Parts: sequence; C-alpha cells; structure tokens
Amino acid sequence: MAIKIERLNYIYSEGTAFRKQALKDINLEIPDGQFIGMIGHTGSGKSTLIQHLNGLIRATSGTIYYNGENIYGEGYSMKELRSRVGLVFQYPEHQLFEIDVFHDVCFGPKNLGLCQEEIEERAREALDQVGLDSSYYRKSPFELSGGQKRRVAIAGILAMHPQVLILDEPTAGLDPRGRDEILDQVAKLHREQNITVILVSHSMEDVANYVERIIVMNKGQVFLDDTPSRVFAHYKELEGVGLAAPQVTYVTQTLKSQGWDIDTSVTTIEEAKQAILRAMS
Repeated sequence: MAIKIERLNYIYSEGTAFRKQALKDINLEIPDGQFIGMIGHTGSGKSTLIQHLNGLIRATSGTIYYNGENIYGEGYSMKELRSRVGLVFQYPEHQLFEIDVFHDVCFGPKNLGLCQEEIEERAREALDQVGLDSSYYRKSPFELSGGQKRRVAIAGILAMHPQVLILDEPTAGLDPRGRDEILDQVAKLHREQNITVILVSHSMEDVANYVERIIVMNKGQVFLDDTPSRVFAHYKELEGVGLAAPQVTYVTQTLKSQGWDIDTSVTTIEEAKQAILRAMS
C-alpha cells in the first residue's frame, strides 16, 4: 500500500476569525500503480489534500502513512518523501527557475546528492520520457509554450524517480491537442513504469478517458470513491455538488429514456459508439 490516510483534518487560520476547515475526516487508501482521478469544484479540498501527500502541508490532525511509515513520525525524512511522491503544480512556472531546460530538470536529482554523471543521465531520460529532445535542452524554460512548460515541470519530477506522480490540473489553459499530448504522455508513463498517478482535473472527459478510479471531493470530504462508470452513474448527485458527468453519459441516458436498450455505464466516446452500434443492431 503506497499511501494510507486516516482521519485527516486540516484547518486554515485556526484560532483566528478566518478559521476554515478545509479537510474533514479523510480516510483513503491509494495502492501502488493505480491511476486515480480527483475531481471537485473550486474550494472542495482537492489541492489542499494533495499537498498533504508529500508533506507540503501538515495536517491539523490525523495520520498519513507512506509505504507503512507515518510521515509525521519522529525523524521521518520529508526530503526522502518528496523524492518519492512528486507534485506538479497547476502553474508550471512556479516550479521552473533555472537558466535552461536541462539545468532545471537536473535540479531535483542534484539535491539527492547524486554524482554529475547520474544527474545528467536522469535529466536526459526524463526529458525523453515527456517527449522533449536535445533541441530543447539549452532553451530558457520561460520561452516555452504552456504545454512545453508542463512537460519540463513533469520531467523535473520524473528525474527524481518518484513512485507517485501527482498532477494538479496539468491541462489547464491548454488547447485540445496540447491537453491530449500531456495526458497521453502521463498514461504512457503509468503503463510502462507502473507509477501511481493522481490526476486532479475539472475535466470529466479527461478523467473518464484515462483513470481507473475517481475520488470526488465536496466541502472538504470524500463524496464518492469508485470506478468511473459507477461514479458517473451518480450524475444527478454530481450535478447537486456543482459537477457533471461526461457528455456521453447524458447521451446514453437520454437514449435510454427514449426506449433504447443501451448500456449507460459507458464513459468514453469510443465506448458510447460501440454501445450505440450494439443497440442499433
């Protein structure tokens, strides 16, 4: 079990007039190698929760275990945790600061105390994994497009050889092509390296197309936690908390209400296409 969360609570500005409970009694288990989508409207607690997972925020109460060890235990190394649980922020420019792309990706493994040869080998490997060849190495990261910045930020985390990769809205502001390229790269990494991936997203289509489990956050609590088809079967309840299901869910539900014998558990366009063809035949 990679990550286990028990009765996690977090309160902003405790003891002041601005006190706000952001997380309430969160209990979750995240196994090794799972591809998870985390969704919820703004203020639902998504970003606050993921920042707990690599120790950027310390819980007000509760416990987080990583590979069986309490991360709040005496002597536990947060530096080691952050090398194993990598977080890519929504705005990649917050993580990019070196003079060029190659040096930026080298920063993480350098902090691990590795020799220069190993540092550079990891940087090249990570950049290759996100689809950036040597022509990008000496470019300033601030001259890149939004999608390319995301790739460099992800490469900087991958160069540390994490076991868990957390992505906070990695496709925000990207065009459809850029969005698909980023998510296809993440899915490839998950398949080939069995990395645990936690994808935070507002896009129902994105999570439907890529993840195997969805955690829905609402008002600082876990509202739903299941497979995509089972979560989106609760589309009415999702609407009640300011969310929606993928468009194909509404299409198949409409056809069902009109008398079609159709599978309404489908979540992707390809699945919907096959379900419609089966219903027609």
